[in-house]
Amino acid sequence: MFDVIIAGCGPTGAMLAAELRLHDVRVLVLEAETEPAAFVRIVGLHIRSLELLAMRGLLDRVREHARQRPAGGFFAAIDKPAPTGLDSPYAYLLGIPQPVLVRLLEEHAIALGTEVRRGSAVAAFAQDDDGVTVELADGEQLRARYFVGCDGARSTVRRLLGVGFPGEPSRNDTLMGEMEAALPRDEVTATVATLRETDRRFMFLPFGERSYRVIIPAAGVGDRAVPPTLEDFAAQLRALAGTDFGVHSPRWLSRFGDATRLVDSYRVGRVLLAGDAAHIHPPLGGQGLNLGIQDAINLGWKLAAQVRGWAPDTLLDTYQAERHPVAADVLDNTRAQTELSATGPGPQAVRRLFSELMDINAVNRHLIEKIAAVSIRYDFGDGPDLLGRRLPDVDLKEGNLYGRLHRGRGLVLDRTERLSVGDWSDRVDHLADSTVALDVPALLLRPDGHVAWLGDDQHALNGQLSRWFGAGRRSA
Repeated sequence: MFDVIIAGCGPTGAMLAAELRLHDVRVLVLEAETEPAAFVRIVGLHIRSLELLAMRGLLDRVREHARQRPAGGFFAAIDKPAPTGLDSPYAYLLGIPQPVLVRLLEEHAIALGTEVRRGSAVAAFAQDDDGVTVELADGEQLRARYFVGCDGARSTVRRLLGVGFPGEPSRNDTLMGEMEAALPRDEVTATVATLRETDRRFMFLPFGERSYRVIIPAAGVGDRAVPPTLEDFAAQLRALAGTDFGVHSPRWLSRFGDATRLVDSYRVGRVLLAGDAAHIHPPLGGQGLNLGIQDAINLGWKLAAQVRGWAPDTLLDTYQAERHPVAADVLDNTRAQTELSATGPGPQAVRRLFSELMDINAVNRHLIEKIAAVSIRYDFGDGPDLLGRRLPDVDLKEGNLYGRLHRGRGLVLDRTERLSVGDWSDRVDHLADSTVALDVPALLLRPDGHVAWLGDDQHALNGQLSRWFGAGRRSA
C-alpha cells in the first residue's frame, strides 16, 4: 500500500514526488515510457520556477546545465528588453534541455526515497472510501491512498476520471524542432527578417555555430499524434520562404496545435490532476512546464498534510481554488498572444500598438510578471497587498530566506523576536531576525513561499497556524 501513486515522471510528476518525500510520504511514480525521451527540446524556466527551485536547494544544480538570458522579449515574441524593477534576485530566464531537467528532478525525487517504475502504463483505476486501486496495462494492481495524474496533455488519468475539459479545439498547426542549416548564416538572417515582417509566427532562431530552433506555421500537416519528418519541415519552408535553408541533422522534431482547455475540477475524491493533465494551451511565452512545476509545489505539502493526518478539513480544496484561476489566466494570455501573432492586418495593427505600449516600462513589466508567474496573489481574505503573494528571497543575518525553506515546511519570519510557533514546531519553523529588510513585524510563509499572515500578535498567528497547518500537537 502506497500513500500516493503518481502517473507520469515528467517535470510535474517528479517535482510532486520530491515534495511528498520531504514529508515522508511513501510515493510510487509510474512512467509509461521505458526510456527517457531521446529528443532534446530546450525549455525556459521563468522567474517563479527559479525561485521555487531555489527554495528547495535545486537551482544551483539546474543552473550548471542551463543557459541564462534576460527576462524579456517572450510576450508574443515582441522584441523588447527585460523591464527594470523585477522584484527577484532570480530575474532572468534559464534555458535548459528538457530531458536534462527531467533527469535532475527525477534524481532529486529518487534521492529522497521515491520509487520510479518505467514501462508501467496505467490502464484503469477505481477509488473507494479508503483509497485507489490502479491497474496497469500488464494486469498488475496497485493500491494507494491517493492517485495523481501528471501524465501530460493526452492524460489517461484525466480521460478515465471523466472530468469536463472545456475549451477550444486546435485551429492551427505548428511544426517546431531543432536542426542544422547548410545556407550561410547571413543569408538565413536576411531571409528570416523579411519573412517575419509579415508572419511573426515563423521563427528560425540561431544557437550554436550552425544550429537553429525552427517554428513554422503548418496548417493541416499530418496527424498530430505522429512525429513529423525533416521533409515535412523542408516542404513547409519551401512553401513559406522559397527555400528549405538546406536543413539537415535534426536534434528533435514535433508538431503541436493551439487547443486551449482547462479541466472543470483538479480533484475528484482521491484522484487529482496536475500539469498538462489539467490544462493545455499553445506554448507561447513558454509557460506550460513552469505551470506544472508550480502546480506540484502548491499541491505537494497539502497532499502530504492529508496523508500525515494534520491537514485542516479544507486544505486540499485550496489546491483547486488557487491553481484553477492561475491556469485560466495563463490560457487567456496565450489566447491574447496567439491573436497578436496572427498575420491579418487587424492583429498586426494591435501588435504594433502593443509594441509601442511595451516601451513603457510598467507595461512591459506587467506582461513579463504575468508570464513569469510572480504577480500571482491567492485569495486569503482581506489584508495588506502582500497577503497571498509570494515573498521574494531576502538576505538574513545569516544566509538568505530561501535557504531556510529546503525542507518544505512552513516558516514564521519574526522581526519582533518574541513570537513562537509553539505546538506547530513539528511542521513550521521559527526564524527570529530583526535585521531582515521587511516593512512588517512578522509573517507566516507557507511551504510554497506564499505569505499567509502578517502582524505581531501571537493569538492571531496561532489562528493562522491552525488554518494552514491544522491542530497543534497538544490540541490534536
